[in-house]
Parts: sequence; structure tokens; C-alpha cells
Amino acid sequence: MTEGPAFSTKSTKVIYVLGGPGAGKGTQCARLVEDLHFHHLSAGDLLRAEQARPGSEFGAMIKDYIKEGKIVPMEVTIKLLENAMRPFVEEAEKEGKEARFLIDGFPRQMDQAIKFDESVCPSSMVLFLVCPEETLVQRLLKRGETSGRDDDNVESIKKRLKTFIETSMPVVDYYRTQGKVVDIDSSKTIEEVHSLIISGMERILPGISAKA
Repeated sequence: MTEGPAFSTKSTKVIYVLGGPGAGKGTQCARLVEDLHFHHLSAGDLLRAEQARPGSEFGAMIKDYIKEGKIVPMEVTIKLLENAMRPFVEEAEKEGKEARFLIDGFPRQMDQAIKFDESVCPSSMVLFLVCPEETLVQRLLKRGETSGRDDDNVESIKKRLKTFIETSMPVVDYYRTQGKVVDIDSSKTIEEVHSLIISGMERILPGISAKA
């Protein structure tokens, strides 16, 4: 096992996108992928894809953890993120470019944040999408009318918000002490939020809004 992170911050930029359920993380990540050539990685999507992949060494375990409502061991999630990043990093290095990643829905806990920074790549920045609870609830209830998701109901939404505050806020606070957090008011329109994100990113990573 190699010592230190797998990827250097010289060639790789990792931005965590955090915020409560309904804050607009997926929507804003899609805009940044389109406009600035970021690669968007969702920890949840990677776990679901691995679970379904024939011959996966982790598939059965992931299925059991999700079925029991437990958090999949962080080593598995982190390894999936690293594996997903590697081809993009290698391609960018060959072309003398920078590989840029938005990681959505991760890290959810402090130990995940520290382990990823140490073993994969130190994060450069955290986009924290802030939105009043009432707005989040209304957005998710609206989504629930068409999403078919069992957890888009008031009781489940309140539980998810409580879990986010208890487990993810310490992560935000940890990076805030490092000067890496940009607070974004995500109660505004999609375009307004996108503009706030671009200007916020430029404050911490000057030049990041130029296309890679």
C-alpha cells in the first residue's frame, strides 16, 4: 500500500458539494459539468452501480448494508471513488491538464473526510448549499409528487435533515477552519445559485471558472 494520497492536488482538484436534501446539489453539479468540464461523482450512484455490477467483490456486502439501513464501510466507498477518478486523472495528466471533480453526497461523516483526504486526494474546497428547512421540505414534497421515492414525505424528510445536521455539519465546520468552505444561498433561482457558486469558487481557487 502506497503512503500518502493517490492523486496530487497539482493535477487534481476535488470539490465536495454538501447540503441538506433538496438543496439542489445535483442540479448545480450538472451545470458545472456542462459549463466548466468538471467530472461529477455521486457516492450513492457509485455504490448502487457496484452493487449491480456482475462479479463485484463488494456487491453482496453493499446490498446487505443498504438493506439493513447501515452505512457502507467507508473503505469501500472511498475505493470506488478512487477507481472512478483514476482514468480521468490519467487522461488529464497525459494532456497536461487538470482533472476536476465534484463529489456529491460525500463525505457524510468526519472519518470519511479525513480518510479520503489522506488516501485519495486532499480536497481543495467545499461548496455548502444553505437553504431554509421549510424551503427544503416544500421542494422535496413537490419532487415526491413525481419521483416515486418513498422518502419524499414530511416525516422522512425531517429525519433526513436531522441526520444531515448531526453528521455532516461537523464536516463543514472542520473544513471551515481550513478556509475551504463557500456558503451558497441555494434558496434562490437556479441561475442565481449558479452565479454565486462561480464567484465563490473564484475566491478560493482563482482561475477555476476557466474551462479546463
